[in-house]
Parts: sequence; structure tokens; C-alpha cells
Amino acid sequence: VQLQASGGGLVQAGGSLRLSCAASRRTFSRYAMGWFRQAPGKERAFVAGISATGATTDYADSVKGRFTISRDSAKITVDQQMNSLKPEDTAVYYCAADAQSIGTMRRGGTDYWGQGTQVTVSS
Repeated sequence: VQLQASGGGLVQAGGSLRLSCAASRRTFSRYAMGWFRQAPGKERAFVAGISATGATTDYADSVKGRFTISRDSAKITVDQQMNSLKPEDTAVYYCAADAQSIGTMRRGGTDYWGQGTQVTVSS
């Protein structure tokens, strides 16, 4: 497994969760990384991305101001802090990595996917 996601769970609306993605190879420190999610009956959608250096981040409009993505190059991990969660945030969340950029990842060019982690927000 190259990308290992963890941290999902059940939380009430308004609560917080923190997802973490651990990469198995140091080469991922040179990759843009991010998170996608897939709700039941919907297509997988971009949530947040961070550049290889960590200098650039990008978010889906639906999570701006509530989610924060960060990375630790020494540990080759990418975290996503999710605050003010809403029932519509319920989905399986996937960690992703792309050798080129956040933009490429958003456009479907993701090179690597982690296994999903379930996030359920109750109303």
C-alpha cells in the first residue's frame, strides 16, 4: 500500500475530524497530494490539494473555510483538518498523489490513490 489513509469516523454536525495519509515512499515528498471524496450515488470529487512544497493549497468551494490541508515532508504525511462538519460532508474520503500538480490532480490525472476512509456526519 503506497498511500495509507486513516482518521475517519462518525461525528455530529458541527464537529471535527482529522484525516491523515501516510506515504510509503520518500518520493512522494515531491508529489502534489490531496483528498477526494465520494458520496453514495455520486462521482468522486476533489476536496483539497497541496503542492509538493506545501506553499500552495486549493480547496473545493464547498469546504473552503472549514477544511485545512497540510503536509509534513519529514514524515511524508498529508493531513486534512475538517471543522464545522455538515451531513453533506458524509462520504468515503480518498488520499491522492500526483507527480505534476494540484491542477493535474483536480483534472483527473491522479497517479496514486489510497484506500478510502469513511466519514459520516449525523444531523
